[in-house]
Amino acid sequence: MHYEGNIIRPPSEANSILLQVTVGCSHNKCTFCGAYKGERFKIKKDPVIMEDIEFAARHCRRQNRLFICDGDALIIPQRRLVPILEQINQRLPWIERIGLYANTKSIRMKSDQELEQLRSLGVKIAYMGLETGDDVTLKAINKGADAQRMIEMGRKIRGAGIKLSITVLNGIAGRKRSMIHANETGRVLTAIDPEYVGALSLMLIPGTPMYDSHAKGEFELINPDEILLELGAMISATHLTNGLFHANHASNYLPIRAELPRDKERTLAHIAKALEGKIELKPEFMRAL
Repeated sequence: MHYEGNIIRPPSEANSILLQVTVGCSHNKCTFCGAYKGERFKIKKDPVIMEDIEFAARHCRRQNRLFICDGDALIIPQRRLVPILEQINQRLPWIERIGLYANTKSIRMKSDQELEQLRSLGVKIAYMGLETGDDVTLKAINKGADAQRMIEMGRKIRGAGIKLSITVLNGIAGRKRSMIHANETGRVLTAIDPEYVGALSLMLIPGTPMYDSHAKGEFELINPDEILLELGAMISATHLTNGLFHANHASNYLPIRAELPRDKERTLAHIAKALEGKIELKPEFMRAL
């Protein structure tokens, strides 16, 4: 495989074939993210992509899922993305699911018919970083969309029959807006009603604007108990019809896996026990991105 730079994939794609079609992120302006700093976004050349598909056809027959990297593969123009998917279907017919990252810009650029075409070609799940439903925080972290746009684009891609996994970030609003962030995020998640929600906990990355802001005393990190309070408030405010809410990323202090709405009360009781000191939290040195 011809990998370049940092290869980022969701935890749920750990056992997938990783086909890098783009390098970097088409937005690459979020103040908290250092994954693609210094990398200029580009779409790789078709011969390289096709050669990697051939490599997968020969050596990756035990993997039945494929994830298209990197930061926002949905941004690829339809005229180039469709032949890539067609080649995957032709050369890797055993693949059951293709996944990719998406953002509001790339979803907006696709028509409903184009998204439905991608679904027919095997794209069954998209991963979108919401981070927060709080407009003040979305602007502060330079996410590039407000809450209403997040709702509209989340509904749009779900309407095409593509499952949606949304990432939210505990601690991203700092101390002053922690509960606003929790409640507004729950409101937006409810409005989108995704199949999956993944909650991560903020970890500051050297070299990012948010790290520098914290060093200057402008951004205040919240402590582990406050993270749990925020997480509990977020889950309380989230009303999914049938979704999986999980916080089992390496950055989290308390692993959680809840099917909502069924497991809501049990999960909130679990968080309460942790806040009472009855459940041990992950120590700081074991947290990771």
